[in-house]
Amino acid sequence: MRLTTKGRYAVTAMLDLAYHSEKRPVTLTDIAKRQDISLSYLEQLFARLRRAGMVEGVRGPGGGYQLSRDAQLINVADIILAVDEPIDSTRCGGKANCQNNQPCLTHDLWMGLSDQIRNYLATINLHDLLQRRSVRQVAERQDRHGAGQPIEMALRSDVQAFDTGG
Repeated sequence: MRLTTKGRYAVTAMLDLAYHSEKRPVTLTDIAKRQDISLSYLEQLFARLRRAGMVEGVRGPGGGYQLSRDAQLINVADIILAVDEPIDSTRCGGKANCQNNQPCLTHDLWMGLSDQIRNYLATINLHDLLQRRSVRQVAERQDRHGAGQPIEMALRSDVQAFDTGG
């Protein structure tokens, strides 16, 4: 399975929002600058996240976006699915029509992997991610110095440390 930029950017933007909206609503312009994501792309993602009931807009001076529910109730799998990013390792999109309208030899293997990935991502919520030291360090550095290493890089380093047992 390859997660596209749509899924990666959605998770990164939601994590940025979760971190910064603890104090006040956050503008997409601020997220775009900190995370080096196109503002127009963020607008498209947030329209989907709003329809999924994950974020809400706050109008007026000091307005922007905030989470529509507690960060503990928003998991990574839901964010990815909200922006129409499939969590699927099969070639057939899970339809079992991979080879002449029938399942291929490895269909069940890839379906199992998709289930494992989906289940793993469903166990991680925004609150859990905000508790990671590396995520908070990156967010604090971005606040002090503007953009630089996006939060996504901190998540990647956490995954690499997990993979190597560190």
